[in-house]
Amino acid sequence: MGAEELVAHRLVWSLGLLLPLVWSRGAGTELRAALGNRRLLLRHLVSGALLAGNWTIYVWAVHAGHVVDASLGYFLVPLLNAALGVVVLRERLPRLQVAALLVAALGVGVSIVGFGGIPWTALGLAATWGSYTLLRKQSPLGSLTGLALETLLWLPLAVGLLVWWEIRGVAAFGRVGPGTTALILGTGVVTAGPLLLFAYGARMIALTTVGLLQYIVPSVQFAIGVLVYREAFPPGRGLSFAFIWLALVIYSWSGLRAARRSGGEAGPHGAASPKA
Repeated sequence: MGAEELVAHRLVWSLGLLLPLVWSRGAGTELRAALGNRRLLLRHLVSGALLAGNWTIYVWAVHAGHVVDASLGYFLVPLLNAALGVVVLRERLPRLQVAALLVAALGVGVSIVGFGGIPWTALGLAATWGSYTLLRKQSPLGSLTGLALETLLWLPLAVGLLVWWEIRGVAAFGRVGPGTTALILGTGVVTAGPLLLFAYGARMIALTTVGLLQYIVPSVQFAIGVLVYREAFPPGRGLSFAFIWLALVIYSWSGLRAARRSGGEAGPHGAASPKA
């Protein structure tokens, strides 16, 4: 199954999970009000496009054997989130964490040099997800309503493409075994669940804190790419990742030190983080 078809199915089946949740949690009124707000519609139309674009790039990267490249993209995301938090949202970072970001940037620079060119896959993933994070941070909608609105706005295009591919006879859905069909249907759960948690967390804590937590994602992707799919990992790329991991240690240690000083929970930027 191609990346475009799989992404279209992810959107359709995610909405199939989201709408019952919206109804059961009494968020239908908020969703209807959002549908009548042009400003919100435009914001979530753009965020939905960024989300779909990120899904497409990532699925393509996995299919094409670029899991390690994709992990680099998601290592870039926290750096971009921190930069957007400082520049756009006026969040403040202590000097130690600024130093950590510079070390991580050095690691990314080493990786770019090692590629021998511009890593478009990594940059595309970082740009789409970082921009999506910023828009969701600024949205007044709850995580469930916002995600439902994004998928609802892009549903006509997704359904239209799926129908067109079926008519042309190039769609995989309906022509694969029951096991693969079950996996396709299951994309709704594995897509919407983590995104709901992410959108909720992005609205509750500082964007710089979101950036720190997102280092978990590329670490897992990197391990899968190297250990499971045996992708190439030359010494130059190893040096790049070493810089990035060192930056993560510095960044995390700074946040823990700030938490001990304040005697409570703190994000890595040193400010108290609201409890979920």
